[in-house]
Amino acid sequence: MHPPLPLSRRQALSRVACGFGFLALAGLAAQTTGRPANPLAPRPGHHRPRAKRVIFLFMGGGVSHLDSFDYKPALYANDGRMLEFLDQRAIAKTGAGATGRVMKPLWEFRQRGQSGRWVSELFPHLARHADDYCVVRSMHTEGVAHGPATLFLHTGATNQLRPSMGSWVTYGLGAESENLPAFVSLSPTLANGGPRNYGSGFLPAVFQGTALGRAGQKAAEAAFRHVRHPDLAPAAQLRQFELIRALNGDQLRARPGDRELEALAHSYELAWRLQSHAPDALDLSRESAATLALYGIGEEPTDDYGRQCLMARRLAESGVRYIQVNYSDNTNNPAWDQHSNMPKHLDHAVRVDKPVAGLLTDLKARGLLEDTIVWWGSEFGRTPYAERNGTGRDHNPTGFSVLLAGGGFKPGFAYGETDEFGHFAVENKVHMHDLHATILHQLGLNHEQLTFRHDGRDYRLTDVHGRVVHDLLA
Repeated sequence: MHPPLPLSRRQALSRVACGFGFLALAGLAAQTTGRPANPLAPRPGHHRPRAKRVIFLFMGGGVSHLDSFDYKPALYANDGRMLEFLDQRAIAKTGAGATGRVMKPLWEFRQRGQSGRWVSELFPHLARHADDYCVVRSMHTEGVAHGPATLFLHTGATNQLRPSMGSWVTYGLGAESENLPAFVSLSPTLANGGPRNYGSGFLPAVFQGTALGRAGQKAAEAAFRHVRHPDLAPAAQLRQFELIRALNGDQLRARPGDRELEALAHSYELAWRLQSHAPDALDLSRESAATLALYGIGEEPTDDYGRQCLMARRLAESGVRYIQVNYSDNTNNPAWDQHSNMPKHLDHAVRVDKPVAGLLTDLKARGLLEDTIVWWGSEFGRTPYAERNGTGRDHNPTGFSVLLAGGGFKPGFAYGETDEFGHFAVENKVHMHDLHATILHQLGLNHEQLTFRHDGRDYRLTDVHGRVVHDLLA
């Protein structure tokens, strides 16, 4: 009778590690790139940062800048007139521009705060924070449809498999916390890029985002899943983990300098820590009644997005470096896409306005806004002329607005201009590549030096474009 063959390390791990459903398998796929043994170890950037983290509040579908943050008197003066517009979508379809009926804003504008920023009645809560954020009114981007434009917003490319911005940030800076993922996407959509909007592309898989929940699912159900074994008692799990750690230690001593093995061993350590720390990070029962009310939690229609925003604050506070908070759905025509029903904008604004304002208030009160960038915006804006039955607006990638708060951006500041109808960015234009470069700059990263070699060339988030818009910075 022959003695049983000794188990290989991989066989042993496969038999004893089944208790960790959330084991980070990214270590198996990590490439040997000369980076530190722990690919998520915190690393200094290229220069001194002004911000440590980003909370990106993605408004899927295209919020109308003309009805919210870009006041255009010419729309009132010309309301109802039929005029020619050099519309990119119409040119792509027919080779000619569009003749459209000018449509004035459906919500009245007023100057708000000491800065006198123009904000419409569509966002009354954000209007009270006009002195806390910078509005960039001269954005322009690539892609006239939701899919390409959303991919470009998140990855810097319209149709190629590229790493998302959160993955680039994680690749450049590592994780701020040892106990939680560095990059989280809350309630992401399956449409218009889907997982690619938080994926790592050609970067090692360890840098991809962790999805919590999904569009269409209640935010209260979003959680780090499978981090605890449903049957094993904590003491048994601890013994199991200690065995894995001992086996890993033996292998590391036998194979010093094996970066892939070191990364895999780290992934098991992280998985173990997640069991203790991940559930607490999203436990909103620890918050006071006043804080819940600040975000509109416990009341409709703000409860769902309020929970997402409060979870974002808790994740930021716990050391998550890049957090996407998605307001969208799982269709190719997402939430803010009102081609024939602009009054529907109000339904969405009511759901997000108070939670976003609550997030700004809460971050500011806790001293977190100073080193946290809050970025609010869509993949594009909307046209100055009416569409279809005369009560909607079409896509507009040539001129729109985004909001930036905290992280060293100038508060109470407006930058750039669109033309008199709000159709094209014409003054101090800011391309999406420029916005990416500027946010990376505030995190301490030089967008031209943050590169990864793939298929024989060095890639970066901003491709071969982009500039830091220093005028936006305090």
